[in-house]
Amino acid sequence: MERYLVVNADDFGASPGVNRGIVEAHTDGVVTSTSLMVTGAAVEEAVALSRDLPELAIGLHWDIVGEDDRAFDTHDWDAARQEFRRQLDRFHELMGRGPTHVDSHRHQHRLPQLRPVFRELVEPIGIPLRDDGRVHFVGDFYAQWEWGVTDLAKVEVDALVELIRRRVPPGWTEISCHPGYRDDQYEAMYLAERETEVRTLTDPRVKEEIAAQGIRLVSYADWPR
Repeated sequence: MERYLVVNADDFGASPGVNRGIVEAHTDGVVTSTSLMVTGAAVEEAVALSRDLPELAIGLHWDIVGEDDRAFDTHDWDAARQEFRRQLDRFHELMGRGPTHVDSHRHQHRLPQLRPVFRELVEPIGIPLRDDGRVHFVGDFYAQWEWGVTDLAKVEVDALVELIRRRVPPGWTEISCHPGYRDDQYEAMYLAERETEVRTLTDPRVKEEIAAQGIRLVSYADWPR
């Protein structure tokens, strides 16, 4: 059975610096898909940039917390459904089409109380939902395994190569990432780490390892409907 790998960049639209990092990691590196944050301050810029990136699959990055921990009752299923539909409609308005996949900021949709409602919402669309069992999800390419404690070794080339060697089984796998550059329009706990991710994702050794392992680098646009 063949192995298919999606490298997905979260937070497209969060800021100009994040947008620039994602575009660079796609055009010069291994990022094949990204997730659009329709609540982001630079979402219109992200949409404009995407028009020149036909090979970049774009999904919906559902966001209810931002970087300021906005209040949202994740046990209120009606509110979650309403907010999902609002953000999905905004995605259609911005992109002129539907998303190729769905995930969420800080993995809110993976909370036990929200998993069932998200399966209900996304199943009729016929696209992958992060960590719903159809695509093996690897979220270990991240420099803060402990909140607020940075370990850049976890997002350097050796770490990503090791994930590619050991965490991509037969079938479909997604490795998530958060490339970007710092700018004065975005305050977050995870900033400097993004620049290291850009360097890793554009390092030729990563693409070489994917090829050496016989893995097919694909995007969510390639998902069989």
